[in-house]
Amino acid sequence: MKASDLLVECLEAEGVEYVFGLPGEELGDVLFSIRDSDIEFIPVRHEQGAAFMADVHGRVTGKAGVCLSTLGPGATNLLTGVADAHLDKSPVVAITGQAGLERLHKESHQLIDVIHTFRSVTKWNTQLSDPEIINESVRKAFKLAQYEKPGATHLEFPEDVAAEETDAEPLVTRRPVRRSDPDEQSVEYAVELLQDAERPLVIAGNGAVREQAAESLREFVSETAVPVAATYMGKGALSDADDHSLFTLDSGENGEAEDAIREADCVLTLGYDIAEHDPESWNPDRDKDVVHLDSEPAEVYEHYNPNVELICDISAGLDALRDRLDVACPAGWYREQREALVEQTTRWPDADAPLSVRNVLPVLREAMADDDVLVSDVGSHKMAIAQDFPTYEPNTVLVSNGLASMGIGVPGGLAADLALDSEVVVATGDGGFLMNGAEIDTATRLDCDYTIIVFNDDEYKLITEEQEEEFGEHFGTGLTNPDFVKFAESFGIDGVRAETWDEIEEALTGAVESDGMTLVEIPVE
Repeated sequence: MKASDLLVECLEAEGVEYVFGLPGEELGDVLFSIRDSDIEFIPVRHEQGAAFMADVHGRVTGKAGVCLSTLGPGATNLLTGVADAHLDKSPVVAITGQAGLERLHKESHQLIDVIHTFRSVTKWNTQLSDPEIINESVRKAFKLAQYEKPGATHLEFPEDVAAEETDAEPLVTRRPVRRSDPDEQSVEYAVELLQDAERPLVIAGNGAVREQAAESLREFVSETAVPVAATYMGKGALSDADDHSLFTLDSGENGEAEDAIREADCVLTLGYDIAEHDPESWNPDRDKDVVHLDSEPAEVYEHYNPNVELICDISAGLDALRDRLDVACPAGWYREQREALVEQTTRWPDADAPLSVRNVLPVLREAMADDDVLVSDVGSHKMAIAQDFPTYEPNTVLVSNGLASMGIGVPGGLAADLALDSEVVVATGDGGFLMNGAEIDTATRLDCDYTIIVFNDDEYKLITEEQEEEFGEHFGTGLTNPDFVKFAESFGIDGVRAETWDEIEEALTGAVESDGMTLVEIPVE
């Protein structure tokens, strides 16, 4: 077979269903090999969209999403989404075409060093310079992408190598590598710290959701009554309906969650990455006892210097702690903050309430089922969603919070819709929406069924807010926008502009329940 056939057979052996990408001159052999396989190639409108699709697909399935681009500008367009997967710990395998080997030693059309360019945003990458290394390289790319902590890997495929003949075969995939059980001495020390604490607290990070540790966390909380605050990407590890939930680290109109965390004297972190949320905000004086439970050792940082580290499977570590702890945490010290958070996040807007993202969220929550999925783009609306949108199941609120890249919403919603049976809603600002809004075309070609909410404030609002806070004024953040309803209709989907609370409730409920795609524009103050 051709080397490109072998590459695709290796992808099939890894269980790949979709390849998101853009065709290119150097990808001819690869594309026709995909055509003759069981894999569906999904042409997108921009390579960044392809990478975001692979990113979100990997995150919701736990299996590496695959994106494909040509060399040069195709590869650099892919880079942002690959970097997002890298910092958000989503398993992704990126494949880029390249010129023939005979061109790589000299200056040539569209030729840049893609391997070097991708090295800083991947766990591993290599060039497929010989057909005989394809099977090993693909297996390694998927193994590393999916191994805790997951992330992105990258394969470069020169066009002349893709056309060569080979008799190699795909490697057999094996069971995922499992982390060992926790070290007994570390467990005993962690138990001692938690047992002696007067106000222990859990911070549930991305890893708690990613490693499917929600069940173990919920059992741990049920028996110990220790409260839980999540990072933005840890939302849903403990249901916000649980009386022990403090929502996220900075939830609350008056910083209620942060107040509770600062009162805590011992913090148990689960799958916590400091790239997602700086620990200086909750450990400014470096005076808390910290137990680090994760698949990898903690990063060295003066505000995050754990007393003990349990490096193991997160569920196994939680179960070991739960089995040894014999005291329930008193609920009184965080009850006031919990009650305030519940009241704020469930408060239905009055008829004359201002149209703001935070006021819309209770209406949106009411329109969605507990296991429906909300994909948030990045901007001021993301902060509101992360802090104030009650979340009841893991992986049902998806945000980018490592790289925190705008533009992920529309392509991310497509990927979630392909992978899941639940209803999917995308929340985006006007700025992020137009970065990859053309992927609505891709979604309609695939008969996708998800809702897009565009919060329109005619500016990069988050930057405006930060400039106002620091400088007392803002500059360079204003936008002009198209008619979003007509924009949606031009792609053949429904568009609605909702400007009153009755219209918002009707539009959101109807859109979520509908069988097709709908864009709901909400002008916000």
